Amino acid sequence: MYTFSCWVKLEGAYSALITARLAPDNTGARCIATVLARSDCWAFVKGGFVLDWPTQTSVIFFQNADKTPMKITVASGSLQPFTTDQWAMHQQDTIRKRRKRVATIHVADPQGARVVGASVSVQQTAKDFPIGSAIASTILGNQAYQQWFVDRFNAAVFEDELKWYSTEPMSGLLRFDVPDQMLAFVRSHRVMVRGHNIFWENQDATPRWVKNLTADDLRSAVNTRIQSLMTRYRGEFAHWDVNNEMLHYNFYEQRLGPNASMDFFSVAQDADPLATLFMNEYNVIETCDDPFSTVDTYVAKLKELRSGGAILEGIGLEGHFSKPNIPLMRAILDKLATLGLPIWFTEIDISNKFDAQTQAAYLEQVLREAYSHPAVSGVMLWTALHPSGCYQMCLTDWNLANLPTGDVVDRLLNEWRTLQAGGQTDAHGAYSFSGYLGEYVLTVSYNNRTTQSTFSLSPGDETRHINVQM
Repeated sequence: MYTFSCWVKLEGAYSALITARLAPDNTGARCIATVLARSDCWAFVKGGFVLDWPTQTSVIFFQNADKTPMKITVASGSLQPFTTDQWAMHQQDTIRKRRKRVATIHVADPQGARVVGASVSVQQTAKDFPIGSAIASTILGNQAYQQWFVDRFNAAVFEDELKWYSTEPMSGLLRFDVPDQMLAFVRSHRVMVRGHNIFWENQDATPRWVKNLTADDLRSAVNTRIQSLMTRYRGEFAHWDVNNEMLHYNFYEQRLGPNASMDFFSVAQDADPLATLFMNEYNVIETCDDPFSTVDTYVAKLKELRSGGAILEGIGLEGHFSKPNIPLMRAILDKLATLGLPIWFTEIDISNKFDAQTQAAYLEQVLREAYSHPAVSGVMLWTALHPSGCYQMCLTDWNLANLPTGDVVDRLLNEWRTLQAGGQTDAHGAYSFSGYLGEYVLTVSYNNRTTQSTFSLSPGDETRHINVQM
């Protein structure tokens, strides 16, 4: 595994999308980094790759994304190798620092004297870090599926049921009965839920009746869409993907003008001020071969919207992976993290072109890298279950028997929680442990007396102190 970085500057052209490519033994080159470079300043390139086959000579070269000739100056290059064990150790170190916290339980008697030898037991009852999955209407009325879901996940997103073509298949015909029922289910189990999506720039995902509207009628329709959706669900959805995949498609921008997305964000913010509004895009984190959705393109669009007044506070990365490039994934996350906004993986899956075991191995790589990055605030899997299967990747079969991917998820969910810990207070009347962030039940027993209380471990570098009086 290699991390790669350097600085580049153009000569001649003012700006261009530059790709860094790796060509092993003069075979086909693959992208390992991209940057929007300029002629008036240096631009930082950050990427990486995995060499998983024998090679005698590998060449890194730079080219304009459209392959037209261009003079590029490169400076201060760095290429750092890591073993898989070293990479995993770094992940574990970050998890320990960012996803866990040390807590010390202090036990005293009513006079304030330390109690030595008290039995202490702590049990985690809820996790702080959101890990969830897409669900579909197939979960309604399916008690086994519902129990399977709530036993594992603390976050959800509706696969299609909130999209415009589902809630208003014909003009004026509003259908919210299915999402209402799905929302009631997740709320009854205290599962946070993302709103996906208000608009989708892809014309093929636009309601048929919307496609032929005049500009004025379309403007009226989109305003009605926002108001009908967000007034009904005001305060219910923690996040909203406002205008899905706007880097790849431009249905609304073409018809309503270049400020259409900015207007969508503004109206959505007014309709539900408590919701966090997200961009949501594919091929930002999965690859650097897509010129429409490089990390710099994403950053530029986000800054453009915010400079125009949009209250955009979330970075959504879909995560529809083929074979993941983990060093590149980390480099992109590092670059996005400089914006200081929460990063969510919103639709993680692995292509079904791979066999089940390979899907599972790649899924574990992606989940470990996502969970260990300090800027990532949540992870959603795109694994809504249907009798016919899932979009690309299922966790179980229709009978809820685990597939290899489901085994990976169960193992990681178990790894990333505090199993029941316990011991006795020391000579200072204290018991310490390191636990994953979240909610806990604390039980302390001494001399036939038992007391029980709750506490939470929230993010922080300092030890959390909990005082118990027996």
